[in-house]
Amino acid sequence: MEALDRNNATNSYRFGTIDYIVFLGMIVLSTTTGIYFGCIKKSKPKLEDTEPTLPTTTPVVRRKHDFGSEKMSEYLLGSRNLKVFPVAMSLIASYISGVTILGTTSEIYNYGTQYWFIAIAIVLQGIAVSYIYIPVFCALQVGSSYEYLEMRFHSVIRSIASFMFILDEILFLPFIVYVPALALNQVSGINLHVIAVVIVVVCVFYTFVGGIKAVVHTDAWQVLVMFLSVLAVAVLATYYADGWDALFDDASKGGRLIFTNTNPSPYVRHTVWSVLIGGFSYWTSFNAVNQTMVQRYMSLPSLKKARASMAIFTIGVAAFVSVCCYVGLLIFQMYKDCDPLSSGLITHDDQLLPLFVVQSVGHIYGMPGLFIAGIFGAALSSLSVVLNSTSLVILEDIVRGCFKMKPSERASTILVKSTIIVLGFVAISLVFVLEQLSGILSICTSMTAIAAGTTFGLFTLGMLVPWANTVGTAVGGIASALLAGWISFGTQFTIAAGELNSQKLPISVEGCVGNVTMPQNIWVDEEQVFPLYRLSYHWINPIGVATAILVGALVSLVTKPTEMKSLDPDVISPVIHRFLPKDCFQGRNLHAQAHKNLLNSST
Repeated sequence: MEALDRNNATNSYRFGTIDYIVFLGMIVLSTTTGIYFGCIKKSKPKLEDTEPTLPTTTPVVRRKHDFGSEKMSEYLLGSRNLKVFPVAMSLIASYISGVTILGTTSEIYNYGTQYWFIAIAIVLQGIAVSYIYIPVFCALQVGSSYEYLEMRFHSVIRSIASFMFILDEILFLPFIVYVPALALNQVSGINLHVIAVVIVVVCVFYTFVGGIKAVVHTDAWQVLVMFLSVLAVAVLATYYADGWDALFDDASKGGRLIFTNTNPSPYVRHTVWSVLIGGFSYWTSFNAVNQTMVQRYMSLPSLKKARASMAIFTIGVAAFVSVCCYVGLLIFQMYKDCDPLSSGLITHDDQLLPLFVVQSVGHIYGMPGLFIAGIFGAALSSLSVVLNSTSLVILEDIVRGCFKMKPSERASTILVKSTIIVLGFVAISLVFVLEQLSGILSICTSMTAIAAGTTFGLFTLGMLVPWANTVGTAVGGIASALLAGWISFGTQFTIAAGELNSQKLPISVEGCVGNVTMPQNIWVDEEQVFPLYRLSYHWINPIGVATAILVGALVSLVTKPTEMKSLDPDVISPVIHRFLPKDCFQGRNLHAQAHKNLLNSST
């Protein structure tokens, strides 16, 4: 009888009035935040104490980018004077999307808890980003992260990386919208396309009107709603379950409780090594140099505050991912005797969590609405971050950097806001494409991974390898993209051809009602498959990053390496400064002494 009730649960727990009120509250708050920061609250000029300055010809003095006007600086960077906590919440929103929430829970359900080690990788990347990468961007006061590549190497490298970022973000747009729309459709019955349009229109509106201030402050409470919704599901589902002892006992009997898989094989999906190394590389490649993250670091007034925001981000994301992993175990406990995919309750793994919510806590008034508000908020926050950052890159790196144009304030405003609207239309269009072409999902995912690894390799080469030159960097980037692309696309084609065995853990349909049969997995001999096509997806990113660094460093050595004595130390990470020749710091020391003397003479 319990199984029968579960089969009918999706129809029994449709959205009620309270659910719609909670959900619509998310939309109203998002739009009003945009109106507030775009039309009501404006930055007030700050009166700053002036102090004697040296001539602007001093090499170490950096200009603070205003994108052609103070108005654009406020719109895109909040005049570099935002607060730590809202920015930290926006950093979380930059990475945590509906895809992350739905994907993490299904990963635990299907492959076990070894993936939980990703929380350790997140903590490690937070330390690396704070002390290796952020200090460089803060010292240079860049407007866009890709501006660094021109300072360190050449404008061509900057332009290529910028175009890769734009393509990467455009390919990522439909995932941000489609996955939460699918979740809302699952529990409410609202047409998926209507949901997608609402997500995009609301997000475009408040991003268009309020700029980064609206994005950051909206992100802050959207992330809180997102975290509270998942936490509420976890707490209430635990309360209605059989207790922690039964939960972990069922997970152990079902083979899901895995924490010490030290298998050295790179072909196993999740091991201690693949999750820690691959997870560290992937998270660092995104959080260290991606414009969506760097733009937020640069919106803060100092390195200290940028590091503080990264610390809050690291703790928050590690905790949030851990809660999602725990919910994955709760899902397994509920469906250990009747797999929803095999029984036809769902058609895709991303629908596991929405189904679990409506069947476990859907009878509680407002809970489905709160959960969907969290998923919806994750979609809005991630989408707004992409819209805001991509419009900045198009203005600063493409128009001003690549084409060397100097648009007026009015032209810059029109360009940036038009870009936001166009990207909104692109997002809606690609949702229809994604729905019709099932194979496009894996292709787009592969391309975004390739772009992230290659770009991160270029930045790391510039910041950690002092002798790296433009030729070496270009060759390293090309080699990285080709190798990572070869592995990634080769793997996708091999999977599509059915030449790789599924590594999903065993499931059961014994408790299902009706004539439900186990899906048959046909075993194939993977020894016949090219070894690189069998690699765990965790290794693709670190392979791409390592290729860019190693090839770039070696080619630079044989093609007139950069003269380290002439390097500006600000373009090199502080962790490498001790290895640089003292000549690099001569100009900086002279400037510091002259500045000190000038201050003393004025007192």
